[in-house]
Amino acid sequence: MEQHFLNSAFREKLIEHLLLGELLKISWASGRCTLEIAKPEVDSQGYDVIAEENGVVRHIQLKAAKVGATTPSQKIHVGLANKPSGCVVWVYFDETTLRLGPFLFFGSAPGEPLPSIERLKIAKHTKANAEGRKAERPAIRIVNKGDFEAYTTIDDLYRALFVRA
Repeated sequence: MEQHFLNSAFREKLIEHLLLGELLKISWASGRCTLEIAKPEVDSQGYDVIAEENGVVRHIQLKAAKVGATTPSQKIHVGLANKPSGCVVWVYFDETTLRLGPFLFFGSAPGEPLPSIERLKIAKHTKANAEGRKAERPAIRIVNKGDFEAYTTIDDLYRALFVRA
């Protein structure tokens, strides 16, 4: 669909709002209504939103892809590892209806730090310099899709994000 290409920034924000709305609905349905969402003024540490629920603070980097996309990995900022319970949520969506799911999660249990990413491959710039070399991006690591946990429902993702065992 041409609209997805031409309006990708709009779509990215829409997917973010839909995801956060679904998480807020779960907090509402529980009767607690305690999920708090905040946004950083500056995106320099690799996260898009901060969410707090059940005493768990999550710094979340959001990624999105249409169902059926073959993207094999995602790039994440090393600064995410310095945040309490930093994680990455990779949201798949239906290209026609924008229905969300499945959800991929890269992180640890609520209250635990991001798994070590120091061993992961360092990303390179997509464009080459004047000499034709693609410089390394030392603050960016590549996480393979196989390193993410898959969740079918938003309820399962919510539990992975905020419910301590």
